[in-house]
Amino acid sequence: MRIIRKNLKVVLFLVALLSYSMSYAQVKTITGKITDADNGEPLPGVTIVVKGTTQGTITNFDGDYTIDVEEGQSLVFSFIGYTPQELVVGTTSILNLQLAQSMENLEEVVVIGYGQVKKEDATGSVTAVRAEDFNKGNITSPQDLLVGKASGVVITSAGGAPGSGSTIRIRGGSSLNASNDPLIIIDGIPIANDDVSGGSNFLAFVNPNDIESMSVLKDASATAIYGSRASNGVIIITTKKGRAGRPTQINYDMNTSVSTPIRYVDVYSGDEIRQLASTRPEIFPVESYDKLWNANTNWQDEIFRTSVSQDNNFSISGSLKDVPYRASVGYSNQNGILKNTSMKRLTGTISVDPILLDGDLRVNLNVKGMTTDNNFGDSGAIGSAISMDPTKPVYDSNSAISSRSAGYFQWENYGANLGTPNPVEQLMVVDNKSNVNRVVANAQFDYKLPFIEGLRANLNLATDQSKGDGHNNRPVTSPSTLTGETVGMTSTYWSENSNDLFEFYLNYKAEMASIKSVLDATAGYSWQHFQREGGDYRLGISQPTSSFITENYLVSFFGRVNYSLADKYLLTFTLRNDGSSRFQGDNQWGLFPSAAFAWKIKNENFLKDVDAVSNLKLRLGWGVTGQQDIGNDYPAQATYIASSGGSWYPINGEFLPTLRPNAYDPDIKWEETTTQNIGLDFGFMDDKISGSIDVYKRVTDDLLNEVTIPTGSNFSNTLLTNVGSLENKGVELSIDWRAIAQKDMMLNLGFNISYNDNKITKLLLNDNEDYIGILYGDGMTGTKQVTRVGYPAYSFFVNQQVYYPNGTPVEGMYVDISGEGGTVNGDNDDKYIYHNPVADVLIGLSASFKYKNFDVSASSRASLGNYVYNQVAASSSYDQMYQIGYWKNMPTYLSETQFVKRQFTTDHFVSNASFFKLDNFSVGYTYQETKGRMIPRLSFTVQNVFTITDYEGLDPEVSGGIDNNFYPRPRTFMVGIGFTY
Repeated sequence: MRIIRKNLKVVLFLVALLSYSMSYAQVKTITGKITDADNGEPLPGVTIVVKGTTQGTITNFDGDYTIDVEEGQSLVFSFIGYTPQELVVGTTSILNLQLAQSMENLEEVVVIGYGQVKKEDATGSVTAVRAEDFNKGNITSPQDLLVGKASGVVITSAGGAPGSGSTIRIRGGSSLNASNDPLIIIDGIPIANDDVSGGSNFLAFVNPNDIESMSVLKDASATAIYGSRASNGVIIITTKKGRAGRPTQINYDMNTSVSTPIRYVDVYSGDEIRQLASTRPEIFPVESYDKLWNANTNWQDEIFRTSVSQDNNFSISGSLKDVPYRASVGYSNQNGILKNTSMKRLTGTISVDPILLDGDLRVNLNVKGMTTDNNFGDSGAIGSAISMDPTKPVYDSNSAISSRSAGYFQWENYGANLGTPNPVEQLMVVDNKSNVNRVVANAQFDYKLPFIEGLRANLNLATDQSKGDGHNNRPVTSPSTLTGETVGMTSTYWSENSNDLFEFYLNYKAEMASIKSVLDATAGYSWQHFQREGGDYRLGISQPTSSFITENYLVSFFGRVNYSLADKYLLTFTLRNDGSSRFQGDNQWGLFPSAAFAWKIKNENFLKDVDAVSNLKLRLGWGVTGQQDIGNDYPAQATYIASSGGSWYPINGEFLPTLRPNAYDPDIKWEETTTQNIGLDFGFMDDKISGSIDVYKRVTDDLLNEVTIPTGSNFSNTLLTNVGSLENKGVELSIDWRAIAQKDMMLNLGFNISYNDNKITKLLLNDNEDYIGILYGDGMTGTKQVTRVGYPAYSFFVNQQVYYPNGTPVEGMYVDISGEGGTVNGDNDDKYIYHNPVADVLIGLSASFKYKNFDVSASSRASLGNYVYNQVAASSSYDQMYQIGYWKNMPTYLSETQFVKRQFTTDHFVSNASFFKLDNFSVGYTYQETKGRMIPRLSFTVQNVFTITDYEGLDPEVSGGIDNNFYPRPRTFMVGIGFTY
């Protein structure tokens, strides 16, 4: 514990210099020294406040302070980890004080559903990540703060586009056709994981600089309090607040970042294509050479750039008498490495937390607002830059169609869909922008009821309103959207989402000293309403106008009982009863129970005097959670959809679309996931080494799957219904090591590793050995993935390639897996399951080092056993390079395979994409001026530092496992300067 105190002294002094307001009615100057009651060491960073005012100061490195105060007033001395003291100013001018360590204040508290708990008393699998442990860098999304920080949590960004979101998976996916996203709760508000039109990240309204902590709830005993939405885990985000009794603190941070592309896809140069055309007459006809020009255009270099971005954050916090407050404003101007892409975001937060009725009533008022302007450009230009003929220039004023293409080079008769659009024109002339606005607000009241000791009532009222609108337009001079003639394109869209919440619960806590037990019981009610509406209009390629409105309700009753006996044995029981408007009849309500037991082995007589072991706790948990987020608000009801295309009927001289019924299952119900978890929390040498290990099994029943239905039913031939099951089994280990913990030096190391095995156990109502599974792919590139019983979901489903003795693949020759003989032509009968996109093992590594005012931190991770289908390489073939007068470029993978025709179904393009990434490296210096009030800080951060992998594509981290020209992640260099006043 002494090591922890020394650590706190240095850290808090470096980051918590608070300003103070002076009252000119004061008549006395008080000086003194604050020391540790145990060892007499000076305490830097102790807050001294004149009671009832915002006037205050802090102690310097030597524990000394000076403050002006009137005689008879009281001074309040407080320091994290120590018991606060209050002294009345008398006639003396010197007040020295010793502060005693507070064990209660040092105990780590983690946020859980509808409350918080000491980490040592938690019975579920919970990981808490605090602000000081977050990833550093040019981070505009809250998800990125958590990458690599929690075992069993996989966060994969959609790419490097400004403001892009991420896919989050906790202990693997629990569904196939419903959402696999965790439930996100922000300051007590469960939010929907969808976004409005024009939005790219549903969490963008939360400025990462405003986040205090993130708690990841992983097993059912921790998540079941949220019932029907907790099968994929829960992430609770808590934002920063003001603190009572603290003087005003002002923070300003300004960051400038420079982002650069790391590498490009290796394609042929113009010279190399001209050489191929002249030396391979068996492939390219003689006349094809005349279609080549003299340029050597690097199209990828033409569309990418080095971009400069800015991020500014200002906050003010403190306490007006007994009313803590915090307000912040953040502005980000992020320019993408792809030209004509950017994101401008303005965020603001206000929180006011008055304490009324002598502390019996605590009120939390929070408002968060955001407005974002997105410029999406056209990411299709990334693929065009790879396939565009490099012998052609960017601009050509002499071509036959130059007057119709604004001077850009374009192929004539582009509408034949043979020539590649000019990537620069495709990217630069598009007007593809959106504006998204969002306001999230809640008022939470927590009242100690006077008639029963230990009984509290909590009321939470919240609303979440968002609106997005945008357009995607092209001028008439742009051929890249044409079907035959130059008409341009106009497309507009809009949508609005609303989320209203009413929650009320009672909490009762009683300590029974006679039997050394504590009872903590919670019971409540929740009502939530979601509504979504929007529409779009298009002119140019087609002319439909569409609109929609949809809504759903979720009503819940929940309860939890925590019981502690002799500070050794902990029991937790949770029950939630959810009612969803998405289902009907008896299936409308679902019951979700959980139970957990924890044994504090360290507190047993045989271990409590063993100093080497500071913590040892066994956890056992079981529970059932649900899933009702299935992407359709009316799956159990008959609905109709307007026909498109030719299904129109003339009425009174006007053609109107007909309505056709959608397939529906009136008996559709919740997916239910049952989780079993065994965990062990440990700590050694006064928690210098601490961590946990968990073993779990998760089984999802009533899995939603599309099954074939008889023809002639007026529906489509498939129906979404509850027929399947899947399971996830895994092991997680996390270790934190305080390698150095001294007054002027600190070194912390973090390590986590997780293993997860996903397997489908059922997909049909009745077992059928001939059922091939759920196939994924498209008509052009063929089926490449399958979900089949006995294998992981979305496994690669490909032909087994045959190779020449020198290792070169034999074009079109595959192993006859079916044994039927004859030519193997890529039919599903001759395909086999070959690996899957999900990693077997995930590793996270982090380190932070501080020496006096200097600090260094790094965050890295490894992914082992994940595979990627390289569709960029699979699209390469000689016959695609020249077609009826049109040349295309190809990735140089073609030199390895020598394929004349594309081979989309070969396992040759399924690659081991295991990787090690150094995500962030940051150095900083905080200048502490002892006598001043301003604390400046300088920092330098590199993001996406390097990647070690055998994968030949641009990036081995591919969401879904299909690498197909996504927006590349840049390397970013950031310089930051901050001030605390």
